[in-house]
Amino acid sequence: MNKEFLRTIKFAIIAISAGLIQLSSFEILQLITKHNNSFWWMNYLISLTLSVIWNFTFNRKYTFKSASNIKTAMIKVIAYYIIFTPLSVCFGQMYLVNKVGLNGTVIEIIMMLINFITEYLYQRFYVFKNSIDTSKKSQINN
Repeated sequence: MNKEFLRTIKFAIIAISAGLIQLSSFEILQLITKHNNSFWWMNYLISLTLSVIWNFTFNRKYTFKSASNIKTAMIKVIAYYIIFTPLSVCFGQMYLVNKVGLNGTVIEIIMMLINFITEYLYQRFYVFKNSIDTSKKSQINN
């Protein structure tokens, strides 16, 4: 089977697990804030942060099998979220919550789908571009 296809499948599986963490932590926070959409942005940021840590850790190790400098790779991922997060918060809170009136959970799922696609492309072609399959474990398997 094509190596890139398998890499994409691994990313998807890890992203789904990160999505479950994000969605469940978001729902717990929504319960705590009594589903008050004024707190949507705060609940979203906390759940997104938990998801990003999980996703980065496992995709670096199992999907991209990267031996690159963890700090450098994480800084690149943080750079992505410096752009993605304010855009998603503003679009989610100011437009989808305040103007359209969508349910917070629906907005969370929309943002997760956008994040899944853009983050895969960003990590594959920028963060881990030159370090894919460089871990010792990966070299043994090749």
